[in-house]
Amino acid sequence: MFKRFLLTGLVVATAVTLVTLRYQHHLDNPWTRDGLVRAQIIQITPRVTGPLSQVHIEDNAQVERGQLLFEIDPVPYQTALAKADAGLLQAQAALDKARNENDRAVRLERRQPGTVSVLELNNHQNAVDSAAANVKAAEAAAHEAALNLEYTRIHAAHDGFITNLNLHEGTQAVANQPMVALIDQDSFWIEGFFKETDLHGIAIGDSATVTLMGFPDRPLPGRVTSIGYGIAQSDGSTGAFLLPNVNPNFQWIRLAQRVPVKVALAELPEGIQLRVGTTASVQIEKSPAGGR
Repeated sequence: MFKRFLLTGLVVATAVTLVTLRYQHHLDNPWTRDGLVRAQIIQITPRVTGPLSQVHIEDNAQVERGQLLFEIDPVPYQTALAKADAGLLQAQAALDKARNENDRAVRLERRQPGTVSVLELNNHQNAVDSAAANVKAAEAAAHEAALNLEYTRIHAAHDGFITNLNLHEGTQAVANQPMVALIDQDSFWIEGFFKETDLHGIAIGDSATVTLMGFPDRPLPGRVTSIGYGIAQSDGSTGAFLLPNVNPNFQWIRLAQRVPVKVALAELPEGIQLRVGTTASVQIEKSPAGGR
């Protein structure tokens, strides 16, 4: 009988010790399953309006910085550039004429003082200044037309991945309206949402271990790069009839809020492709000085 009680006591003591060690390990190394893969997403936005004449990419394609993605029908902008160039030539010709007339009046006044009145001389100079201003305006118009023609060719701003592409030749592109998303392939990070009770002692630079749900047997090393300073609250927001929106809760249950912690991966092994929005688990290894 004594041996049975002794064995039971040892089992209970071992279980309590293991639970205590596990709990202490959790305190020293907070862990969350609520993690997501994130990346910078660039909205490819045309600067001019017109139908697409050519689409050079496919959905989920990997592209390089500067690669041509699609083209907008350039004909209207080629015509606008030709008109702007013609306007510049006319403005330059008007300036040359004004300068010639002004030079002629000035030379005549020098040879025979009093031949040309001061008012007429001022008018000639004003005509030169006005023509010069018109030339600058025509140059600006020509430059703008050239830029608009250049903007009919849309290029990738970064190396990355095109996703959710739904463009075809003939689709109307509208200036300043995003048309496709480009995921910057060099900007991936992991965002873990930790309970506010786990944040104490976590510091920027702490080591982290990330486990992607798609690759559970290949943990990835990383480090903490930033810790969120705030999250949105639903209580107190304006609801119907401009009244505050307050969610009911139980007084004896207080749920800890979750705060985002960014983790940058140290390296990405071959064969693993990060995808925005996929799930990950994150464990933080607090540094000894993390609580300072």
